[in-house]
Amino acid sequence: MDCLIGIRCKDFVMLAADMTNAHSIMVMKTDENKLFKLSNRLVMAVSGEQGDCIQFAEYIAKNIQLYKMRNTYELSPKEASNFTRRTLAETLRSRSPYHVNLLMGGYDEKNGTQLFYMDYLASCASLDFAAHGYGGYFSIAILDRNYKENMSKEEAYDLMKKCVQEVHKRLIVNLPNFKVQVIDKNGIQEMPNITPSS
Repeated sequence: MDCLIGIRCKDFVMLAADMTNAHSIMVMKTDENKLFKLSNRLVMAVSGEQGDCIQFAEYIAKNIQLYKMRNTYELSPKEASNFTRRTLAETLRSRSPYHVNLLMGGYDEKNGTQLFYMDYLASCASLDFAAHGYGGYFSIAILDRNYKENMSKEEAYDLMKKCVQEVHKRLIVNLPNFKVQVIDKNGIQEMPNITPSS
């Protein structure tokens, strides 16, 4: 029941993830962080099985940090996405695959902003906007109609709010709070959480 939304603009990438942790028919908590920092300018939003999400995100984050320590430079978003996709593909063919869906956004001096969409079957695509989960069915239409590559952070945040408001309005499942982060050349910045009252 998770929902992830990502927007890539010319100067930044904006990622949003719902903060609901549900098990069966019960909501366990509404302040779960599903956005994982992989490096100074790279963030991964993860949805899926709770244990898989945390274990997989930590595994990817630690391996990217290990690569930086060994080679004295960080992986670019494209390189990190290829490593992540390969890891998903290898575990898919094992006895214990990870059931996770991902959005990975980052900034690279050479290629600028990048947003990658990955699912649990290890498919990977570079997109301007993307969404996972039931909320994605409503969000994609709004993003397709209103997306512009040269949007400012304020315009992108308003577009993200439109998507979340549509999820609140149309989806029968309660996903009240969304955490939002922006990744640009200056690093990762927190945006105000999107809630039903905002």
